[in-house]
Amino acid sequence: MNRTKINILLKAAAPDDNVLLKGWVRTRRDSKDFSFMEINDGSCLKNIQVIADSDLNNYEAVKKITTGSAVAVTGSLIESPGRGQKWEIKAQNVEIISIAPDSYPLQKKRHTDEFLRTIAHLRPRTNKYGAGFRIRSELSFAIHRFFKEKGFKYIHSPIITGSDCEGAGELFRVTTFDRGVPQSQEKQPGYTEDFFGAETYLTVSGQLAAEMFALALGDVYTFGPTFRAENSNTRRHVAEFWMVEPEMAFCDINGNMDLGEEMIKYLVACLLEECPEDIELFARFVDKKLMAVLDNIVKSDFVRIDYAEAIDILKKTKRKFEFPVKFGTDLQTEHERFLTEHYFKKPVIVINYPKTIKPFYMRLNDDDRTVAAMDVLVPGIGEIIGGSQREERFDVLQARMQATGVDPQNYWWYLDSRKYGTAPHSGFGLGFERLLMLVTGISNIRDVIPFPRTPGNIEF
Repeated sequence: MNRTKINILLKAAAPDDNVLLKGWVRTRRDSKDFSFMEINDGSCLKNIQVIADSDLNNYEAVKKITTGSAVAVTGSLIESPGRGQKWEIKAQNVEIISIAPDSYPLQKKRHTDEFLRTIAHLRPRTNKYGAGFRIRSELSFAIHRFFKEKGFKYIHSPIITGSDCEGAGELFRVTTFDRGVPQSQEKQPGYTEDFFGAETYLTVSGQLAAEMFALALGDVYTFGPTFRAENSNTRRHVAEFWMVEPEMAFCDINGNMDLGEEMIKYLVACLLEECPEDIELFARFVDKKLMAVLDNIVKSDFVRIDYAEAIDILKKTKRKFEFPVKFGTDLQTEHERFLTEHYFKKPVIVINYPKTIKPFYMRLNDDDRTVAAMDVLVPGIGEIIGGSQREERFDVLQARMQATGVDPQNYWWYLDSRKYGTAPHSGFGLGFERLLMLVTGISNIRDVIPFPRTPGNIEF
């Protein structure tokens, strides 16, 4: 007999005398000659009730089943006389796979997020985190489907790299040197003696690799883990996070903005259709405004404004900001949220940032002052997408590298792409965890990734 999942059982059209369910006991209570168990197998938010009567051979053992125990139940799917549930299972056999001790930490009560982070290996068993990680799974699939439907090719960019894409220097070094052997600075071996023969890092972006493939395959995307050695313990930062990075050949900044807007709308609409019960949980218990925010994103045309215009708006408002606003400084989260939540009341795309605050690879505009960069800002989060038209002109790119302190010799292969068949191309990066924060209303990035990596925290 094949195991049937609860999400399938709850959609059944008729009773079934041949059901096998395996899952974990959420609660159990006894009545006269009966034991009632609420079982969940992780396939959906809802539990299903199992009725075990005293005719079972192991009925006395069943009455000792505790919260968190794993069981396999064979029986009949029958209509439930109880309110709020269509079906329940009348057990013919209950196999006790394991008994959880009384110390099981997820008893039937509400737990704080702070506590659940200390048991990140168990928190997916709660309603909130089970729903959150089902949403994460559905969104991952939807991302691949979106690009598949648009004819993009999926590439795997390197996780170990010798290139610092962002130029921020906040990278994790990769080495085989034995740190346990004390050595003086003079005797420290050079990188030529290390495994790769050069200074090596965990990647902060797959963009540079994606550009090479876009200039060969047309439209491509990467979707994988990236790493930032930023010593920050804020609600918005983790050391390991996932990025979605499309790159399009023969595409300018306008096409780039179009794709970013279309993608956000597509993913939110998909989630509302595929995960309504899980989203409803967050709308009820996490963020009462969530449904209105998501509906607004799907139905709105995103506002598009120049960086200079955004600065003027922020300067003229009476709102007091923690960070000063002036041309030549990057927008902070408080500025981005003001524009999306209070001024325009919808998502905003800001374009044409000063070249002094953007990386070398962004295309220099004709004013020689700004670059063809774009950030997509959404309510509740701020920046969710950052991208640009890439600098395809060899001489200009080389000059920008030198001006920003990037050694062109280290990027000879990147410059080669501007010598051999160069073409306009654009791309962006979408922070997957920030997208999850948007669609769930969760305010701490640690709660949308299975095992968060932050300064001083590497458990699980």
